[in-house]
Amino acid sequence: MPVVPVGRSADNAVTTSPQRQRPTIAIVGAGIAGLAAAWELVAGPDSQGGDGPEVVVLESSDRIGGKLRSTEFAGRNVDLAADAFLAQRPEATGLCDELDLTGELVPVGASGASIWARGRLRPMPEGLSLGVPTRSWWPFYRSGILSTGESLRVATDLVVPHRGTVGVTGDRSVGDIVGERLGRPIVERLVDPLIGGIHAGGVDDLSAAATFPQLIAASRQSGSLLRQLGRARVPAPRSAAPPPLFWSLRGTTASLAVALAGALARRGVAVHTGVSVDAVERAGPAGANGATHPSWTIALGGSGPPPTGAVVMADGTSSLRVDGVVLAAPAREAAVLLGPLAPVAAGLLSAVEYASVALVTLAFDPGAIRSPLHGTGFLVPRISTFDGRPALITGCTYLGRKWPHLARPGDELLRVSVGRFGDSRPAGLDDDELTAAVFAELTRLLDIVGTPVETMVTRWNGAFPQYRVGHLDRVARIEQSVAELGGVAVAGATYRGVGIPACIGSGQTAARLVLESLSAGADPAGRSPGRVDPTR
Repeated sequence: MPVVPVGRSADNAVTTSPQRQRPTIAIVGAGIAGLAAAWELVAGPDSQGGDGPEVVVLESSDRIGGKLRSTEFAGRNVDLAADAFLAQRPEATGLCDELDLTGELVPVGASGASIWARGRLRPMPEGLSLGVPTRSWWPFYRSGILSTGESLRVATDLVVPHRGTVGVTGDRSVGDIVGERLGRPIVERLVDPLIGGIHAGGVDDLSAAATFPQLIAASRQSGSLLRQLGRARVPAPRSAAPPPLFWSLRGTTASLAVALAGALARRGVAVHTGVSVDAVERAGPAGANGATHPSWTIALGGSGPPPTGAVVMADGTSSLRVDGVVLAAPAREAAVLLGPLAPVAAGLLSAVEYASVALVTLAFDPGAIRSPLHGTGFLVPRISTFDGRPALITGCTYLGRKWPHLARPGDELLRVSVGRFGDSRPAGLDDDELTAAVFAELTRLLDIVGTPVETMVTRWNGAFPQYRVGHLDRVARIEQSVAELGGVAVAGATYRGVGIPACIGSGQTAARLVLESLSAGADPAGRSPGRVDPTR
C-alpha cells in the first residue's frame, strides 16, 4: 500500500516534505496547557538561535482554548468558563508579559462576596484563607454565618493547645482537617462552598495536599490552626495599595488563548483543529535512522486535513512521525493513548473522576433586582435547601460589578453556576428547564421581579477532575511512568491545579521535560529504548 508524505503549498497541491533536520514535538490538545507547552518550545531559552524543535499542535475539536471560551451576550463579549486568573502566581502574568498583553490586564472591580447562610445572604468577612479565618475571630463572629455556639467552637482553636504532628506524613482531606480543628459548621458553610466550588467537588473527598497545601502544613504545627494560616499569608506592603487578587483581560480571559495561538503562528507553529490522535506507537529504538532517542508514530483521525509531514495511506488514514509528545489531553483520553505504552500511568489516569457543571448567564433590567448586590457575587453551600429541595445553584457572579468593562447602564448581568460532583440534576434538564429552575432560586436569593431579558446556557461536561486524597502521590507515579518512555510528558488540569496559571505551568514543565529527555538521548530509566517494561 503506497504512502505519501504530504504538505500543502499555496495552491493546496500535495508536496513532498523535506527530511527533518530538527526534532519534531507534537502537542496533543490545544487548551491553555497545550498552547503554553508549544510556546515554551518555540519561545523559551532552549529555542533561541533557531535550534529549537519543530512543533505541531493537534486538537480534535473545531476550536482552540479548551475551557477558555467566550461569546457575545447582551451586546458584549463574556467568558463562558474561567473569567479570571490568580495574580499571585506568575505563570499567567508572565505569559501575558511575553505576549505584550500586560497593558490589557484588568483587575477585579469590586471586593468581597456573600454567602447564603442561615436564611439570607451574608457578606463574608475579610481575612479568610479559602474559608478559614486567619485574622481576628471577631469579624468572623459578627458576620452571622455561624450561630453563636458554632462560632465559639471555632474560637476554641485560639485558646485550647494543640500538639503538633510535624513527623506525620501523608495526605488528608480538607474537610477532615478543618472539621476536626474548627467544627463541621465552618466546613459546610464556608470551606466547602469556596474550595469545593473551585473544584466542583466536596471537601470531604478533596486532597488537602493538592488543593490547600498551607492547611496541611499548618495542621502539623503546634498551637492554633488559625494563627498558623495567618502567618502563612503574605502581607501587602503598607506603603503600597494592595495588589489585585485576580486579573482578567480587557477583551475576555479567553482572549489569552487566541493571542497565544496568534503568537505561535508568527513563530511558524500551526495549530490543527479537527485532527484527533487515535494512537501513539513507538516508531523505533534509540539509534534508528541516526537518532539518539526513541521516536513515535502518531495515528491521526478527525475531519481536518493532516499536518505537513504526515504520511497519508491509500485508504485515507494518516500518521505523523515525531521525536517527542506532550499529552495535554483530559485524563481518560490520555489513558487510552498511554494504555499500550505505560499501563501504570494509564490505569491511574482512567480512575480519575470528573464533575460536570453548567453556567446560566442572564441579563436583567436594572430595577428587576431589588436586593443590594454586595461585592462580586455569592456562594450557596450544598447544605442549603429551597422548598425542601437541595439548592441547585452553587454560586453567582455579578459580571458588570466584578468586571467594570462589562457594565452597561441598561442592564445587570448575572452568571450562575450549577452542578458539582455527585449532582446529576442539571444533566437531566434541558436548557429551558435549567434556566427556569435557576431563575426560581434567584428570585428567592435576590428578590427579583419580572423576568430576564436574555439568557444563555453553557454546559461543561466532565470538566473538573477530582483531586482525591493521595492525588499528588498518584500524579507522581503517573509522571514517573510516562517519563520512562523517553520523550513523552503529560500536562493539563488533571495533575497539579485546575486554574489557568497552574495549567500554563503544567504545559511549560511538560515541554521542558520532553526537551531534556531528547537532549539526554538515552532512555532516562536506563533500559533499552526499544523495549517497554509491561509492568510499568
